[in-house]
Amino acid sequence: MPNAPSLHIEDIKLTVGNHQLGARWIRHHAHQKREPTLVFLHEGLGSIAQWRDFPENLARQTGLPALVYDRLGHGTSPALSEPRTMHYLEEEALVVLPRVLASCGIETPVLVGHSDGGSIALLFASKFPKAPRAVISEAAHVFLEPITRSGLQAAKEAFNHGMLRGKLARFHGEKVDALFQAWCGTWLDPASHDWDITLPMSSIEAPLLMVQGENDEYGSPAQILAVTRRAQGPTETLIIPDCGHVPHFQANQVVLTAMRAFLQKFVVPFEN
Repeated sequence: MPNAPSLHIEDIKLTVGNHQLGARWIRHHAHQKREPTLVFLHEGLGSIAQWRDFPENLARQTGLPALVYDRLGHGTSPALSEPRTMHYLEEEALVVLPRVLASCGIETPVLVGHSDGGSIALLFASKFPKAPRAVISEAAHVFLEPITRSGLQAAKEAFNHGMLRGKLARFHGEKVDALFQAWCGTWLDPASHDWDITLPMSSIEAPLLMVQGENDEYGSPAQILAVTRRAQGPTETLIIPDCGHVPHFQANQVVLTAMRAFLQKFVVPFEN
């Protein structure tokens, strides 16, 4: 393991377009533009805080710096300013993420995306195949399945009549209702049923690790197959038994070990 007794963690604001997005730097030393940098992309209802200590642990184990940021409408970033469309993931991947990287001076991103964030990472890698050094996609979706819609309905019930709203409000405050509606309403709209981004996956050249829980509430391992059979670069997969939609919590050590080994192979060698 690299000698990294301490990490410097700094919460900042990024100017991206007309907005100030909340972000967090996790670094061992002064950041160099050409240095591979982990860029964490959170889930559809996620935020910096909801990653908990996972980004720090992966940064510590690999010696790589990391950036974590809140997308518009999430966490410490401003509320959504416009209605969402079915193309919001593409906009985040092809417009917003390049601006985030430019704002931070990151020239060699290593994308680590969970759920919506995984889809954003895959879309970015398909549009800019030479840009990422590697991509780690966890519980991503590239098309909708019946299990996806069932999971969304269960989340809607838990938000309206259970404890989900209160849990999310701790991270998103007064933005929570607008955020949940933008996420759940978009995917439950009948117009979304034909949503499918598998074709662009054939442009991915970066090394790719795809992680999914065998019991994911929102998608089956068919999501992984749809990507790996098209991607042009080296691909690795990890399907974890007895695990749901959040492998980096539900199988924390398994996921950390797999990600570390993948990064050691494809990004930068480091001491064991």
